[in-house]
Amino acid sequence: MSTYAAAKVVAAREIKVRLRDKTFLFSTAFFLLFAIGVTVLPAIFAGGPSSVAVADRATAAILQQGDFDVRVVADDAAAEKLVRDGDVDAAVLAGPEVIALDDRPGEVVSALSTAPPVRLLDPGTVDPFLAYIVPFALAFVFFMTSFLFGLQISQSVTEEKQTRIVEILVASVPTRALLAGKVAALGLLAFTQVALIAIVTLVGARLAGLDSGVLSLLEPTIGWFVAFFLIGFLMLAALWAGVGALASRPEDLNGVSQPVQMAVMLPFFAVIFLAENPLAMTILSYVPFSAPIAMPTRIFQGNAAAWEPFVALLIMAVTAVGLLAAGARVYEGSLLRTNGKTSWATAWRSRTTTAG
Repeated sequence: MSTYAAAKVVAAREIKVRLRDKTFLFSTAFFLLFAIGVTVLPAIFAGGPSSVAVADRATAAILQQGDFDVRVVADDAAAEKLVRDGDVDAAVLAGPEVIALDDRPGEVVSALSTAPPVRLLDPGTVDPFLAYIVPFALAFVFFMTSFLFGLQISQSVTEEKQTRIVEILVASVPTRALLAGKVAALGLLAFTQVALIAIVTLVGARLAGLDSGVLSLLEPTIGWFVAFFLIGFLMLAALWAGVGALASRPEDLNGVSQPVQMAVMLPFFAVIFLAENPLAMTILSYVPFSAPIAMPTRIFQGNAAAWEPFVALLIMAVTAVGLLAAGARVYEGSLLRTNGKTSWATAWRSRTTTAG
């Protein structure tokens, strides 16, 4: 059996096992519910009747027939001031003309007998809740998904070592076929899970009635996030397999996997705490371990030039090739060592020799 054919067999087996695994099914359901919540919560927080300022009493009477909190003011200047101060959602001025701060008030426009023009006073502003929840959601999904799937790779390798099944496997198929099969299977499942989350998020955003301006930011953000996630996961997957091979029993995993855990954990906290710092986010968006979170966040914030995601993705891809090679070397150098934990240095210096 060729290495490619053996890797396909290993991958198919891993996928069948994971599809029956309750952890995988629960995490998928949890993330889908999380995606629904992220898109629905803004609509809930924005619930209640829209508040509208208006100077013309006839227009006020029309709006009062609808589900609006109407504030009658002395003149258009007073109405515009209330909008700028955030005291009302929109105002209807003479003309008529509808003004709002950063979100087109479709319900107000529909309630009027004519179709008045709409003027946004601060069109570049993103809702504060969305400005916080989108970076957090990106960081949370990448951190949890890459951590959970990566840990499953490590646990699978360690269990095979502990039960000595790996000795039978290595006698049948090349060591790299085992590694490639595991990485491909878990990578495919992780990508599928994230793609489902992306689809549910975008559909939920449209059903929740998010403003078209927000959607124009959210759609490319999620699209780039899926691409960055795939490369980012593959970048770490072989390292997770390597740390699984370093351990000889599940109890050793926590200790030997600390470097990889930190590589996943630190970017999560960096983006959460530095999301409002443009310089820090620019730097983080080119660091391979934080780029899967930082670059999509900058795209949502409108702070990334069109060429930047391509450059960051290329840097990640080059890093991924190097780390896949490093992870494979550690994996091969420690897979058949069953007499306790294997150090990174020992695994790097010696590789197992396998047939094929």
